[in-house]
Amino acid sequence: MAASCSLNVRGHLLDLSEPQVMGILNVTPDSFYAESRMKTEEAIRRRVRQIVEEGGSMIDVGAYSSRPGADDVSADEEMARLKRGMKIVREEAPEIPVSVDTFRADVAKMCIEELGADIINDISGGELDKEMFHTVAKLGVPYILMHMKGTPQTMQEAPHYDDLMKEVMLYFSEKIQQLRDLGQKDIILDPGYGFAKTLDHNYELLVHQEMLSIFELPLLVGVSRKSMIYKLLGCTPDEALNGTTALNTIALQKGASILRVHDVKEAVEVVRIVTKL
Repeated sequence: MAASCSLNVRGHLLDLSEPQVMGILNVTPDSFYAESRMKTEEAIRRRVRQIVEEGGSMIDVGAYSSRPGADDVSADEEMARLKRGMKIVREEAPEIPVSVDTFRADVAKMCIEELGADIINDISGGELDKEMFHTVAKLGVPYILMHMKGTPQTMQEAPHYDDLMKEVMLYFSEKIQQLRDLGQKDIILDPGYGFAKTLDHNYELLVHQEMLSIFELPLLVGVSRKSMIYKLLGCTPDEALNGTTALNTIALQKGASILRVHDVKEAVEVVRIVTKL
């Protein structure tokens, strides 16, 4: 189970001693799971309400599809999508903590200072914008640090590790130190399931996930409907909910503090059951 910890979200402590469920809100036309694409204002509004009604305690808003091989999106287009999406999120759920899924420092700054976002979720661990670490430290907001190699366009082109866990642990230790040196306080680790990893890499990472507890930081896990499930089971993302529930259960038992999911109700039920155990 997750270690007892909390995050400072705009002066309010978010308790992570019981795992939280983060609902995914994609304001993109091309995310890998078709059901998660919210293209109209009404669809975004419905999705925010659904996340809250089903028990989600956080929302992650993404305007840049990071599926393998996704098209690049300009910073201007990403900002335009986020402005539209965040406005609706804040109208429908003014109090809920919101993370913004971006690897661009200027986009992160705009979302925190102008759009009411609370947390930055960076799939690149600061690799795709060298200003990101300085920016989040200056903003003083929680930062989700994910493990990835390459870019969304290249990350699945024959990913290779001599020693997967050793490399992931070294990556996190170096980047945590860089962030701490800049004065960054709240850091959340994301192992990066599905990012620059083969199917076998993903399961090796899950088997050893509890090793990440050595950093004594909250752990976010996002396996929802990913290829590590549907390729193994020979199904589609649409048919991967049962596998997602199985992996979310294991992830919680191996220390996850936050589950990032498409299916909020089912994840909330998993948290209740695993917590009861």
